[in-house]
Amino acid sequence: MSTEAPHASHHHAADACCHGDHDHHHAPATAAAPAPGYGLRLRIPAMDCAAEESEIRAALDALPEIARLRFDLGARVLAVDAPTERWPAVTEAIEKAGFEAQPIEGDAAPDPAERRREMIRLAAALALACAAELLHFFAPGTIAWHVAGMTVAAVAIALAGTSVLRKGWKALLAGRLNINALMTVAVAGAFVIGQWPEAAMVMALYSLAELIEARAVQRARGAIASLLALAPAQAEVGQPDGTWALMDARAVPVGARVRVKPGERLALDGHVLRGRSAVNQAPVTGESLPVDKRPGDEVFAGTINDSGALEFEVTRPAGDTVLARIIGAVEDAQAQHAPTQRFVDRFAAVYTPAVFVLALAVALGGPWLAGWTWPAAVYKALVLLVIACPCALVISTPVTVVSGLAAAARRGILIKGGVYLEQARRLKTIALDKTGTLTRGEPVLVAGVAPDGAAPSAHVARIARGLAARSDHPVSKAIAAGLAHEPLPVDDFGAQPGRGVHGVVGGQRHVLGNHRWIEERGQCSPAVEAHLDAHQAQGRTMTLLAGENGVLALYAVADTVKDSSRQAVAGLKAMGIQPVMLTGDNPATARSIAAQVGIDRVEAELLPEDKLRAVERLAADGPVGMVGDGVNDSPSLAAAAIGFSMGGAGTDAAREAADVLIMDDDLRKVPETIRLSRRTHAVLVQNIALALGIKAVFLLLALRGDASMWMAVFADMGASLLVVANGLRLLRWRG
Repeated sequence: MSTEAPHASHHHAADACCHGDHDHHHAPATAAAPAPGYGLRLRIPAMDCAAEESEIRAALDALPEIARLRFDLGARVLAVDAPTERWPAVTEAIEKAGFEAQPIEGDAAPDPAERRREMIRLAAALALACAAELLHFFAPGTIAWHVAGMTVAAVAIALAGTSVLRKGWKALLAGRLNINALMTVAVAGAFVIGQWPEAAMVMALYSLAELIEARAVQRARGAIASLLALAPAQAEVGQPDGTWALMDARAVPVGARVRVKPGERLALDGHVLRGRSAVNQAPVTGESLPVDKRPGDEVFAGTINDSGALEFEVTRPAGDTVLARIIGAVEDAQAQHAPTQRFVDRFAAVYTPAVFVLALAVALGGPWLAGWTWPAAVYKALVLLVIACPCALVISTPVTVVSGLAAAARRGILIKGGVYLEQARRLKTIALDKTGTLTRGEPVLVAGVAPDGAAPSAHVARIARGLAARSDHPVSKAIAAGLAHEPLPVDDFGAQPGRGVHGVVGGQRHVLGNHRWIEERGQCSPAVEAHLDAHQAQGRTMTLLAGENGVLALYAVADTVKDSSRQAVAGLKAMGIQPVMLTGDNPATARSIAAQVGIDRVEAELLPEDKLRAVERLAADGPVGMVGDGVNDSPSLAAAAIGFSMGGAGTDAAREAADVLIMDDDLRKVPETIRLSRRTHAVLVQNIALALGIKAVFLLLALRGDASMWMAVFADMGASLLVVANGLRLLRWRG
């Protein structure tokens, strides 16, 4: 399993639990495909759990030149992003901490044969531990059988726990009470007082539980790691001589021509040069339907070319594709501790030493205060030590948060940290920008009408399209795109800035312009004014076509509401969250759009600083989320408790501006994020209650003398597996 984080000082509860995930990144990258920049790669044979990771991280804190660390505990490999000249210092610092470090190259994935050997070793240890129990219960009570039972138990302990005992001894010498130290004391103590069958079983079960939990945690990380497999390793690149050749995607330069056949995945980002096809962008943006692509359109690495062959020009290197940035965003998110995780780590750091002291008090004070025999008191203390393991508590939070972040990423929602995943559930108000957030952000022809209220004739429409098609103005472009009629040829074409365009069509001069120009020409009438008033009340921009004898048609252009906006607003209201529109547009347009989507509260004609003040006012009633395009809205996005950016797959500014990035511009992802936050919080509460509840029950049983070491290790193992399985359920979340 891989973990990654920017290099920083971390001192949390990783020492308290060997198979938990803590203050580091749970990176999606695999050892087989390290991210660019990780030049130094070291195999560390003794590094197989979070306790060792914490020690190594602490040892490297003194080297500020290290930019990032990536831990692959399954392969026992550390990748270091640091200047080449500092590599010897890195290796020396790790070795000073007591770990052997071997530089490696190439594939560092865990060897399947080694994994099989590990499973066989643990199975043999468990079988021998069972044999030791059977000998203890059924063998004759002679010295020979007693020695035989002890020997079988000792072999089981050696097979299952040599590494644990060695690391536990080192931890005790260093004064650290981590899980290895607890298990070492418990197993050694049980063996010394004659409970060797239980010592063997505890070690075998503990090692087995650790392996199962590690695999389960790896599944959560693998949900993001699978993103790496979306982009193929090779691309078919055009050569100077006109041929095509397969190249490593990482070696393809920006500007190269790449060809992708139907059914293949794209290896890189680019702009289409030739061909038309439908592209399935769901792996990157979460869009449910394929998107039609034609020359000039943008395509993304990891997406699937469904129908036709495409040629595209590479616009970003492999390490900077949208897919690579998604992975980087999730890595950065996983590096951050969520509030619940920080609380759990602080609690575990106190809990383990406290129970250790309690166990010591039971062992020393039990015979004096409760009249227990010394062996009975020591046994109760050892049971307490096993129960003291905080693994279930510590592992429950990160596996839940990682699963939640992975589930969101699969849906095209990039959450930049566990803190935002947790805090989104607290939002009381969502402030929404209008243009580009609630609306499409581009003008569209929505209506055409003749002065008498009828639809314009086909001939009139052909005149309008002929004039509009010659103009570069966005409103004219919208009219030309919205009219399906064949344009008539235009002679003597010209433009009047601030008014419109004119030209001769069919021997007569026509103008296509705004209301002011038609008034100046003296061609307005009560019927025309009535149509203008009706459409402008809905926030539409009006353009009029007039000939020499009067107005022929009126065309209404407007920014249309996204299909998802109404459902998103309804979803927010259903959760008890108040939607508020904040826009720089005029009040009439703002009210019209708000009415279409179901928003009751509107603030219009706001400059960016006005939006900022509006968000601050709204915050008086509770935490506020802001949804915007991430550019003009950046001050208010930063001021909000959580900023949601409708970034789109290629918008770099949006990625930087907000805490949550909606990849496919679907506003319904905002209420989805809040629902996921509420679900994640519920699972976190369940896991903490499970872990603490089971510990509390067995703590009381142990103090009463009703719990054995068997029961204690099963309680620890069962609680850990329960909370991990419960957290992993979030991977199946579908909104």
